Amino acid sequence: MAGSPARVVAVDVGSVRTGSFAWAAIDVPGRTLTAHGDDPAGAVEALTAALADGSAAVLALEAPMSVPVPDDWRLLGKGRAGEGNRAWSASAGAGALATGLAQGAWLLAGIARALPGLAATTQPRRWRGTADGGAPLLLVEAFVSGEGKPVPTALGPHAADAEAAARAVAERLGGEDGTDAGDVTCAPQRAFSLLAAQASWAGLSLAGDEHALDVLVVRARPVG
Repeated sequence: MAGSPARVVAVDVGSVRTGSFAWAAIDVPGRTLTAHGDDPAGAVEALTAALADGSAAVLALEAPMSVPVPDDWRLLGKGRAGEGNRAWSASAGAGALATGLAQGAWLLAGIARALPGLAATTQPRRWRGTADGGAPLLLVEAFVSGEGKPVPTALGPHAADAEAAARAVAERLGGEDGTDAGDVTCAPQRAFSLLAAQASWAGLSLAGDEHALDVLVVRARPVG
């Protein structure tokens, strides 16, 4: 992504009804906060506008978007490597996962309706602008918790989380190496990619093997 125009839209999943949903768009190069909001439709519009203009785009959902499916049943529900004490299967993680499934599916369906035939991927090495022959839309998971939590802004804590997630993803993908190295992984267990399942359900074009591949998980780091 370094040097090429792209837009990263990160979504802090949460209740739309109570105002716990927020999104932020960062454009690169430059890492400029282009837009933000508290409505899912606005997030779709921010992504489709960039894609229709020929730019690459990234949708980052702040919710568990891949889960490990072990061969040994005794390991079912065990946290992913790198999650620490915030396992995907714990109460907070499981709640975010359920909310993220519905909201992510809605967002991706909106993108698919606006841009029929759009190709998406969960694998950074398969993601490029359309001129390069790769999928223009990359789907990733953002992880904002603990020391990576930003100081709430005047717009509130959810908007701050969304911006922190967008900036972390933009920084990771803008680097020259390590783009496939997630901060949280299902490995060595087999991954069930919820992002790939959502994309297929929404009608986006996505390689079939991605349903069993780890997604890129980017953890927001503490400032300084």
